[in-house]
Amino acid sequence: MSRLKTLTAEYRELQARLEQGGGPERVRRQHEQGKLTARERVTKLLDPRAEWFELGLLVAYDQYDGQAPAAGVVTGLGRVAGRPVVVVANDATVKAGSWWPETIKKILRAQEVAMRQRIPIVYLVDSAGVNLPYQGGVFPGQYGAARIFYYNSIMRRYLRIPQIAAVMGPCIAGGAYLPALSDVIFMVEGTSFMGLGGPNLVKGATGQTVDAETLGGARTHTAVSAVAHYRAKDDADCLARIREHVARLPYPPRPTTVKESLRTPAVTKPKRDSRELYELLPTDHRMSYDVGAVLECLLDGGRLDPFQPDLAPEMICGHGALAGRALALIANSRGVIKGKKGESPKIGGIIYTESAEKVAYFIENADRERMPLLFLQDVSGFMVGTEAEHSGIIRAGARFVEAMATATVPKLVLTMNHASGAGYYAMAGQGFDPDFVVSWPTGRMGVMEGESAVQAVFGSGAADSENAAAVEAMRTDYEHQLDARFAGARGFVDALIAPEETRDTLAFLLDVTSHFTGPHLGAFVLPADP
Repeated sequence: MSRLKTLTAEYRELQARLEQGGGPERVRRQHEQGKLTARERVTKLLDPRAEWFELGLLVAYDQYDGQAPAAGVVTGLGRVAGRPVVVVANDATVKAGSWWPETIKKILRAQEVAMRQRIPIVYLVDSAGVNLPYQGGVFPGQYGAARIFYYNSIMRRYLRIPQIAAVMGPCIAGGAYLPALSDVIFMVEGTSFMGLGGPNLVKGATGQTVDAETLGGARTHTAVSAVAHYRAKDDADCLARIREHVARLPYPPRPTTVKESLRTPAVTKPKRDSRELYELLPTDHRMSYDVGAVLECLLDGGRLDPFQPDLAPEMICGHGALAGRALALIANSRGVIKGKKGESPKIGGIIYTESAEKVAYFIENADRERMPLLFLQDVSGFMVGTEAEHSGIIRAGARFVEAMATATVPKLVLTMNHASGAGYYAMAGQGFDPDFVVSWPTGRMGVMEGESAVQAVFGSGAADSENAAAVEAMRTDYEHQLDARFAGARGFVDALIAPEETRDTLAFLLDVTSHFTGPHLGAFVLPADP
């Protein structure tokens, strides 16, 4: 079995386990309360059989002794009434939907997607509030829970992004500001509660005795306080009414000129079946493979129109289409590449001075042409050594990074294999705010490979017997941290995807990124006249 197939099977098993949330017993309790689970709510909200791209499924799975699957919140992108929307749904089967530090990270990422793409966001709230033993990682700081409400406010006041909140269970203390700062609030009779303090806190603070429904139930907030706007009889009714609300939101069609329609190629199937991807990547991640064959599994007709193919061939640049959408593609070629006459061969996956200059120019052209960029990462870093330094690789690399960082078109990233060193940065690493980052289970993110780290630390002493234990510990630690699941657990990638899902996933994300024609920079860009 190939390495990609083995790792994908292991990921599928982990995915199925995480999607169970708190487990069957807690799901049963949720149903006994007359409530759907978070994933059942998401399914009922979205269009049947439409796309669903989950953000951060693996976040925190390997922390807290496994007690925080998906960090207690389901976040992702789907379609409602045909239009893309972001969904945030607290999973009450996981510690009553309370907020872990990583829960905040996931909610902020979801909000940033909505802001970057200018698409509606729906919050399905069912949370007991801050997970108190971990409040130090939730409450304070620039990127603590307050940032959620900051983003709420920016979306309402300046970006005009529709925010729809449904309180479908408890919504307590500061968490109540999330729906309060949304445009409309739905509440569910009998199961929802919203208040700055629950009955017990009110009793302790004021001496008043009051039941939850009278204090902050659906009828109270829709008929007395006027905090909420719509009252639903149950979860299914609430979700149906949210769908109706989204469907009537203004959604002017994007104009397509004759020139644009002629420029956009028709959708054709790839030249190769996506299942061939399992055999195209080598069992040993250090070995070479044919990146052109990979492209034949992804692009329409398997066709790429290469840009300067005979110059710096270790970096592949070119134009193609994916599901009918034109794009500019940048990929690392693997293997040993024959050098020009009188020059040494080049190592695929390494960025040289000439290739950095080539890619920088290609990115700047794509930005001028308003062409979305797709980066296929399998990069081991920039070339080092006397020849590289004398050729000005630092300056060429800086041009590459600056062109990528300042490009205002959508940027998508697929990590196929290596994503190492400064090469990872140049190939639209997460720190440069690409619109979406996905990885195959074979993705390996790190400053360098474990063996290189051993040589950097121990040098010639790596073979000495007295260093054997420390060397082996370092290798093991690096293997663990280079695993794609490690990256997913820390939010370094938005999602791990199976090879056969790649084309459909990228096609959906390309469609989502096309809805905002303004600059795709940072978490959001304020309009010129807010």
